[in-house]
Amino acid sequence: MSQPDFKITPSIISSTTVLSLAGHLNTLTAPKLEQAVAETLASRIPRLVLDCSALTYSSSAGLRVFLTTAKRMKVSGGTCAFAALTPQLREVFEMSGFLDVMEVHPTLEAATA
Repeated sequence: MSQPDFKITPSIISSTTVLSLAGHLNTLTAPKLEQAVAETLASRIPRLVLDCSALTYSSSAGLRVFLTTAKRMKVSGGTCAFAALTPQLREVFEMSGFLDVMEVHPTLEAATA
């Protein structure tokens, strides 16, 4: 079984650290995101935005990484936001209750403003 395509592109926009996610986030690719988040949080950033505009799929493994990332940012005194959810991902966030507990913005621009 080949590993699905998943890409993480880090950047900084208006002093906010952004991880742009693209492709399929699942059990096989979630560890890659966990590693990127751990490396990012090690630098003690005050704000992290996960840009989900090109994220085509997230399994429960991906949602777990999202939840632990938001909790870790809160514990460290920072904030974590999600930007530009695709309609499919927005539906998953809604069904899982994440829309009520996560900071979600319609666009990357709004999340980094």
